[in-house]
Amino acid sequence: MRQLVILACSDCKNRNYTTTKNKQKTPDRLEMQKYCKFCKKHTAHKETK
Repeated sequence: MRQLVILACSDCKNRNYTTTKNKQKTPDRLEMQKYCKFCKKHTAHKETK
C-alpha cells in the first residue's frame, strides 16, 4: 500500500530524504519543509520520480 518516495531540495536539486506515502490517500506529489545540509537552511523538498 505505501510507496517509497525520494525528496529533493527545490533550491539545489540534491536528493536528500526518503519517506513513504499512501498513494491512495495522497495521489499528488509531496512537498515538505526539510533541512538541506548542502544549502545549510530549511527549504521546500518535493517528491521526485
